[in-house]
Amino acid sequence: MRCRTVLHASCFTEEKLGQAEKTELDAHFENLMSRADCTKNWTEKIYRQTEVLLQPNPSARIEEFLYEKLDRKAPSRITNGELLGQYMQDAAREFGPGTPYGETLTTVGECEGRLGAAERDFLLTSTISFLTPLRNFLEGDWKTISAEHELRVAQTEFDRQAEVTRLLLEGISSTHVNHLRCLHEFVEAQAAFYKQCHLHMQELQKELGRLPNAFTLNPSQSVAAAGPAAEGLGSPVEKDTLQIEEVQAPATGTRKAKVLYDYDAADSSELSLLADELITVYTVPGMDSDWLVGERGNQKGKVPVTYLELLS
Repeated sequence: MRCRTVLHASCFTEEKLGQAEKTELDAHFENLMSRADCTKNWTEKIYRQTEVLLQPNPSARIEEFLYEKLDRKAPSRITNGELLGQYMQDAAREFGPGTPYGETLTTVGECEGRLGAAERDFLLTSTISFLTPLRNFLEGDWKTISAEHELRVAQTEFDRQAEVTRLLLEGISSTHVNHLRCLHEFVEAQAAFYKQCHLHMQELQKELGRLPNAFTLNPSQSVAAAGPAAEGLGSPVEKDTLQIEEVQAPATGTRKAKVLYDYDAADSSELSLLADELITVYTVPGMDSDWLVGERGNQKGKVPVTYLELLS
């Protein structure tokens, strides 16, 4: 189509000016049209793939497309994270919120719900700030450019249509600037979404670190299970009565560990941590397997294993 139109424009110009070659105007117009074609093709690919990223379900995308064509607002759809969080909290109420499993389900469910809500906000922001401008270009400016391009075959309308088309084509640069701004907004929205997810997961890790260990018996259950012979031995309660200041590092068995996340000590027996710092860790008999003793200089205290990367 482009070659046929350029040929037509060339013939028309030759008739008007008596020249045997294309004018500089035709070459400029062809260059602008080629650039517009390139912009349209890449915009379509970016638009389609962003749609897949934001809504992986093809059926849901078709449903949203039909609502849009019917000029009706699509119903609000709950995100997978929100649905998972709802199921977890419902299960916790069924199992008993006071049990270790129920309490953990409630905590994780609330976090998943917050992640799902953050995802919903991200989807809405991305649709408004990024997808909509791209769609407006494809369904607006590009259709006008294509229509004007085809109309150039009519000699009587050539000058007027060429001027309109040239103005639109020269506006491609401003279209790139507008799309660049929209792309920045899309990246900022995506960065804010993942930052919010990271914060939610950090809070969840801290909460899980403070929950009772569901895989070990409490001291009274341990004594009861061991029978009368175990009463008075004191070993089941050693980890609760452990005096950190009296703990000494073993001669062998200490390791270096890198701190993954910031951690605020819950009491004087724990050691506060800063992300990326290196500390020395070791275990002592009777300690919960989810905790280690950490040392940093002359400071010492219990630290949660989930906040550490043990180094060889």
